[in-house]
Amino acid sequence: MNNDASTAPPARRPGPGPAFALTAGVIGVCLAASALPSPLYRLYAAQWHLQTSTVTLIYATYCFGVLVSLLAFGRVSDTWGRRPVIVAGLVGLLVSMVVFMSASGTGWLFAARAVQGLATGIAISASGAALLELYQGGNPAKASLYNVVASALGVGVGGLLGAVLVQYAPGPLVTPFIVLTALIVVLLLGMLGVPETVTGTSRTGFRMAAPGVPRQIIAPFTLAALGITCTWSIIGIYLGLVGTLAPALLHSTSQLAAGLAILALGGTSAVPPLVTRKMAPAVQIAWGTIALTGGIALTAWSLSADGAALFVVASVVIGIGVGFGMFGSLRTVGAAAPPDRRAQVMAAFYIVAYAAISLPAVAAGFSVRQLGAVQTFQIFGAGIVVVSVGTLLLAVTRQRAQTRAAVTPVPPTRAGAVTERG
Repeated sequence: MNNDASTAPPARRPGPGPAFALTAGVIGVCLAASALPSPLYRLYAAQWHLQTSTVTLIYATYCFGVLVSLLAFGRVSDTWGRRPVIVAGLVGLLVSMVVFMSASGTGWLFAARAVQGLATGIAISASGAALLELYQGGNPAKASLYNVVASALGVGVGGLLGAVLVQYAPGPLVTPFIVLTALIVVLLLGMLGVPETVTGTSRTGFRMAAPGVPRQIIAPFTLAALGITCTWSIIGIYLGLVGTLAPALLHSTSQLAAGLAILALGGTSAVPPLVTRKMAPAVQIAWGTIALTGGIALTAWSLSADGAALFVVASVVIGIGVGFGMFGSLRTVGAAAPPDRRAQVMAAFYIVAYAAISLPAVAAGFSVRQLGAVQTFQIFGAGIVVVSVGTLLLAVTRQRAQTRAAVTPVPPTRAGAVTERG
């Protein structure tokens, strides 16, 4: 028997399917980690006498951490490789979980959220780029499907998990982070077997480069950016205010009220990508803005009429809009991004997304003290509706232009060949 190590069979690595699932799982866990503390803020506020503005600033610290991370390290995985960057992000997320579990005052929460934001920014831009590459050069539609479903379920399950553990588990300020720590460790071990999608010949070593958008894709990127702005801004407002709105509307003092409302929105968001894969991205964005507009109007109505059932229906309609808008936006930017600048473009895309999810939510957090949660939602919701209508018009215009381009005969070149339209 030959015991030479050179003749040993190579170690088995996950195929594209498991690699896809693991990489999407990173995005899902990152967003679950971002939503999980929302039901805990009431306990923190009661224990340490936190004001609403302080809680808002803690949330903002996470979002700004993501933005800083994307600005500083958005393109690192284009040159350093996807897998090591994702692993680094997961390690940072583990550190943030330890800080959360050790928290004994407000400063600890700021530190935990800052580390979590930095780690999330590192992980999600590299994961988004890796999803585009895991099927021999990229499959934007498949990658976007996994990305949106993971993001939607991450937000929904993270919010519900936090609420359930706060309501029933011992040590409610520690147990949720222990559960997330276990999930992160599983992902870390799994990522060690995921194939690297950045080839050695294309790497240029470690270097930092700002996120950017190539001039030739500005038009599709603008549509995608507006689509993600509409969807993520309503998620930010929702996560910031649902802890106050849901218990009052559902006439419950249980922490589960807010968790179930978040699940209604996040879980529903996973449905449109699964059933509308053949729909054009611009059409998906258009339907997303229509659903968002209707859902926000229904929510405002439910708040005025104190309608619990109407609030749940509105959350589902908003979730449908979020699913349509996210899927169409990710497909648009994924198809347009040049292969050698995928992480850079995805980082720019996520900068827009996290600016949308953070800035309105922070402003709403300060407005609540003066206006109350109901009026704050109605005002900021109206602003999102205005942006959604503008995005709808742009999406319809782009889809009509693409349809005309598809049916217009292409003139032959001098050699008789047919030119290709981009």
